[in-house]
Amino acid sequence: MTVKMRALTIGEHQILPGETKQIELPVAKLYTDSAVNLPVYIMRGKRSGPTIFVSAAVHGDELNGIEIIRRLINLKNFKISAGTLIAVPMVNVYGVINQSRYMPDRRDLNRSFPGSSKGSMAARLADIFLKEIVSQCDYGIDLHTGAIHRSNLPQIRAQLSDDDTLELAKSFGAPVILNADILEGSLRQAAEQSNTKVLLFEAGEALRFDEFSIRVGIQGIVNVLRHLKMVPKGRSKRKLANQFIANKSSWVRATSSGFVTQFFDMGDQVQKGDILAEIGSPYGEVLGQVIANKSGVIIGKQNIPLVQEGEAMYHIAFFAENDEDIAEHIENMEAELTSDPETKMNML
Repeated sequence: MTVKMRALTIGEHQILPGETKQIELPVAKLYTDSAVNLPVYIMRGKRSGPTIFVSAAVHGDELNGIEIIRRLINLKNFKISAGTLIAVPMVNVYGVINQSRYMPDRRDLNRSFPGSSKGSMAARLADIFLKEIVSQCDYGIDLHTGAIHRSNLPQIRAQLSDDDTLELAKSFGAPVILNADILEGSLRQAAEQSNTKVLLFEAGEALRFDEFSIRVGIQGIVNVLRHLKMVPKGRSKRKLANQFIANKSSWVRATSSGFVTQFFDMGDQVQKGDILAEIGSPYGEVLGQVIANKSGVIIGKQNIPLVQEGEAMYHIAFFAENDEDIAEHIENMEAELTSDPETKMNML
């Protein structure tokens, strides 16, 4: 028996099966009396299927996700055949305008969920996004980058104790999957309470485009849509990447304040006891060394060559598999995805 799809209502807008529509949800007004709206792109198939959201710029300075969504919806032959895709390229529009991680009230939107219709500006935006978008979805992919001056290797973070979420994470095909606890006040926590299963994609650095991260993100979303049978199988011969799951990770911190000389990069394999970096004075004196406390693979790092004592510098993930194999896999995947000279790839 075929289940008939119904009209989808978001705000004052109705989107019918088979319809593609761009809408704007009113959020608030600035003190200049200028309206700020939440941009939403909806693409619906004619057949019934899951509803999934893809969101970016929950932190306003994290720009890779905006580019991922922009390229995704403009892919040649991109079409949802079953179910519904809801893409929100800029959740924190305020932050994008100001090139800031935070809302104008200096709150972190990703610690403000579930929000409130009568709360702070961050709480109100969280409330609108949760009620109008997230609560209507079965699944979600939230796109992030590292903070300012910090990069993340493309990775999926998710609650892997849930079998459905684990299969979704594997289908994405990121170089690394990290089992990550759900944080208080986060979008993932609010989504879980709405029975929406969410993957968090971390890749790149704030206020920068990273081509490898962008391409992994686009391919990953297409992979998930294929896994959920929302898009045709297509003609792509690209194989799903090997899956490497890290159940634990930790940051290695600076032992001194000073100028940094780094010896390892993103995706590198490190052994316990390796000297990751040296910290020196302005006169060249070595003040301290940053040493790996366990063997693993670097999945995040600080980029700026200045550091304060105690500051997080290297994020190392620990795997059951051979770290050398994982590092080689990451290198091969980057070479494959970035070898295409075309900015837009036909991944379908």
